[in-house]
Amino acid sequence: MSAHQQGTELDLSWISKIQVNKPAVLRRAEQIQARRPVKKEWQAAWLLKAVTCIDLTTLSGDDTASNIQRLCYKAKYPIREDLLKALNMHDKGITTAAVCVYPARVCDAVRALKAAGCDIPVASVATGFPAAQTHLKTRLEEIRLAVEDGATEIDVVINRTLVLTGQWKALYDEIRQFRKACGEAHLKTILATGELGSLTNVYKASMIAMMAGSDFIKTSTGKETVNATFPVAIVMLRAIRDFFWKTGNKIYHHVTGRYAAYHDLPMS
Repeated sequence: MSAHQQGTELDLSWISKIQVNKPAVLRRAEQIQARRPVKKEWQAAWLLKAVTCIDLTTLSGDDTASNIQRLCYKAKYPIREDLLKALNMHDKGITTAAVCVYPARVCDAVRALKAAGCDIPVASVATGFPAAQTHLKTRLEEIRLAVEDGATEIDVVINRTLVLTGQWKALYDEIRQFRKACGEAHLKTILATGELGSLTNVYKASMIAMMAGSDFIKTSTGKETVNATFPVAIVMLRAIRDFFWKTGNKIYHHVTGRYAAYHDLPMS
């Protein structure tokens, strides 16, 4: 992924018409989970692909420079060499997609990856992660500082109050400002779907984030009581599909697990 998604004008008429059929989404989620998993070499291939889509992350209060250094080493060498040789994949340069840290640890990650001789991108959470309950000026400055320190992707988290109270224009305007503050860095917008109240709100928030210029939309911070679920992923992917059909812009979907996040291919 290289070029940024510039977004579109805010279309509130589109947002006002959105209504998600929850029973249909739940049925679809059950169908997906009932499918037979891939086996043998196909399973190994998919697992290797998943590794290359992981943002290897540490977002702990006790993070130190040495912790970040170990994380970066793991990002460069995520799978044991003997396993890669057994799969004949030892020369494919398999690494994780990125390393993700708090803004204050971006410099540590950049320095560790440079010392390791690899060009794995550094992502940083920002905007008062995970609650987004800080002043807008502070959230914007946090983005700028992370980019100055070398982050090439910024993971912002939305103000859930704006979704729960239906302030869609205000949400759009905030994310547009995040997009501008990112400069050349990619913008990933975390929706914190477990705190949005309904699947309809998940779809609307997804659409607003894409209209505002997000390169990725992401399910959750990993800090909420409920994080990524099959129904939420389906709704977000359908929003991505609909946005692509309407605008031609491809957005990427990011699903948060407890320890790592996975990039999905855009639906086209």
